[in-house]
Amino acid sequence: MVTPQFMRAVRITRHGGPEVLEPTEVAVPAPQAGEVLVKVGAVALNNTDLWTREGAYGRPGDPKATSGWRGPIDFPRIQGADVAGRVVAVGAGVEEGLTGRRVVVDPAIYDAEDPDANPVGLMGSERDGGYAEYVTAPAERVHDVTDSPLTDDQLAALPTAYGTALGMIERGRLRKGDTALVSGASGGVGLALVQIARARGARVLAISSGPKIDAVRAAGAHAVVDRAGDIAEQLRAAAPEGIDVALDVVAGELVSEGLPLLAEGGRWVVAGALGGYGVSLDVRRLYLHNAQIIGSAMHTPAHFGLLMDLARLAEIQPVIAEVFPLEEAARAQEELARRGHVGKIVMRP
Repeated sequence: MVTPQFMRAVRITRHGGPEVLEPTEVAVPAPQAGEVLVKVGAVALNNTDLWTREGAYGRPGDPKATSGWRGPIDFPRIQGADVAGRVVAVGAGVEEGLTGRRVVVDPAIYDAEDPDANPVGLMGSERDGGYAEYVTAPAERVHDVTDSPLTDDQLAALPTAYGTALGMIERGRLRKGDTALVSGASGGVGLALVQIARARGARVLAISSGPKIDAVRAAGAHAVVDRAGDIAEQLRAAAPEGIDVALDVVAGELVSEGLPLLAEGGRWVVAGALGGYGVSLDVRRLYLHNAQIIGSAMHTPAHFGLLMDLARLAEIQPVIAEVFPLEEAARAQEELARRGHVGKIVMRP
């Protein structure tokens, strides 16, 4: 196909509220050596989009500093980490056979070229992302899902939310028969955690708000506790023998209250701070019970490969809450920030 010279995109030129999202027309990027050009079929929204736009990540030693995911943003920046689409062109050194293939892009920028590398950057933050008609990506970061029965909307829902969830589950060493706790269970990462943990054979306890409890239970949770009540008391009743792995995107007071509920050798995995980044805890609950607190930022290349295997077989079914056109990116982000939805919000160019 003939690639146009210009494309529609939404970018930010500074940190701020939804008003800094700027619909514009820019040149279609040319794939460099080792890269491919992907025509975006769908792009999903994440909390990372909000926090990157706001500059809310802080910096080491200065948690209130305005910053992107891993430091200052190089403006202007096209947001959007989660892309599903088709390869329409390849750069030098890339196999031509990729052209025309349906793909999902791994949005992580890694610190090394090995299966267990750590993410140190993110598409839509450290490089331009998928709030556009086209996006470039390294060829080794696109995964062929041509035969997957999942829709583009569902595939776009996978990279950050399900990648983060699988990274948490792998780092927390969740095993069949474990009791897993999932916080923030109605969000994108939360629902992904519920689905994957259930598929792993774990007993899944979830925390959610009253109106969303049925949807969380339908996603696979064995029991759901209402966050409006006494969470610790509800969890003690639901898991009297303790929690083996807590999969937490809320943090804040939940860590302090929940850590004593871990079973011997339990793991508390943190991948978000919706409830606040300041945490106080009794460290005796760690060393006396051989417990661990584990930080988990997204996924490794190996984790993402496992996720794509699940996608090809449709062994996970992302829930799509709402679909917006690209030009309504600001409204889509406002809807995400309200947190009234269950599942993923997606945009289509």
